[in-house]
Amino acid sequence: MRNILVIGGSKGIGKAIITNLVEENHVYNVSRTSPDFSHNNLTHFSLDILTDELPEIDKIDTLIYCPGSINLKPISRLKLEEFRDDFEINVVGAVKIIQKYLPKLKEGNSPNILLFSTVASKLGMPFHASVAAAKSAVEGLTKSLGAELAPTIRVNAIAPTVTDTDLASKLLRNDRMIENITERHPLKKYLQPKEVADLATFLTSDKAKSISGQIFELDCGIVSFKI
Repeated sequence: MRNILVIGGSKGIGKAIITNLVEENHVYNVSRTSPDFSHNNLTHFSLDILTDELPEIDKIDTLIYCPGSINLKPISRLKLEEFRDDFEINVVGAVKIIQKYLPKLKEGNSPNILLFSTVASKLGMPFHASVAAAKSAVEGLTKSLGAELAPTIRVNAIAPTVTDTDLASKLLRNDRMIENITERHPLKKYLQPKEVADLATFLTSDKAKSISGQIFELDCGIVSFKI
């Protein structure tokens, strides 16, 4: 069994990742709320990773950092405090977690780190200044750490488009908005958490042992195509 640490695995994409992995791995979940399911291979720690002391974990082979934010506002209405908050949860939190568990990861079996960005880092979108800036920093962190930690630890990131989670519920709150989101994507769809979890499962497995420093656009074509 591999030992996998998931940060923010109680809901959304993080929960889908745990669901994918928990049958064949020992999964540690760290988040503010408990997941709504239990499993013999799942150990949960309830805490705020930005303010609380992080738990001691003896063995870690994979670290997956899921927390994020969708704070969509015109730049004129975006308070500096909100900008800092988005940077804290997306970037500083990831750095804090990596620094804490890096010694254990270095001792792990085929160790790797998986982070999360957004299509808004590549595709200029109105009202995304805060989240796009924060996630662009995550992409820079992914490439820098991938180089620094090679060949011992692989580091990759997934940049999903709109995904059907609580975090994105305001973007999908009625039929008209769902239709607009769907039509904007060349593949005429948006993502389900399981789709993101399946890519995460691949990237953290030995099947991806030659992949590091990469940002994977899981975008339903919105970044790649103009149709």
